[in-house]
Amino acid sequence: MTPAALLERARAAGARIATAESCTGGMISAALTDVAGSSDVFDRGFVTYSNSAKTAMLGVSDDTLRRFGAVSEEVAREMAEGALLRSEATLAVAVTGIAGPGGSDFKPEGRVCFGLARRDGRPTLVETVEFGALGRAEVRRASVSHALNLLAAAI
Repeated sequence: MTPAALLERARAAGARIATAESCTGGMISAALTDVAGSSDVFDRGFVTYSNSAKTAMLGVSDDTLRRFGAVSEEVAREMAEGALLRSEATLAVAVTGIAGPGGSDFKPEGRVCFGLARRDGRPTLVETVEFGALGRAEVRRASVSHALNLLAAAI
């Protein structure tokens, strides 16, 4: 879904959006705020590239980071829920992954974990997508697209 179409859908539903981004470094927020008039739908974005930023800005637990690592569904869940708690949004999407180059056998390049938290009380959705070793720019682009689609499906 295009950012403009997502914003229109959110506007019609009275939804407000927050983002919590690691591997995308603010690209989801930028995609949304590139659209004129987005301020009535987009509340705020958190770029939490380091583990300490995830903890300080979003309340991600040190224990969760230690047990599961930054690229995990557990961290994506805490990022999304933290962004929702620390914003006026009704929906928060979180992204944490390995854009590349590099990775490991356990956490390969192109693995991205997503979280989607909603203020309506429904459980936080988490999922992992294996985009593969597409290269850093393509993994990040695919992550932005996937996050926008998650938001659209939740509205």
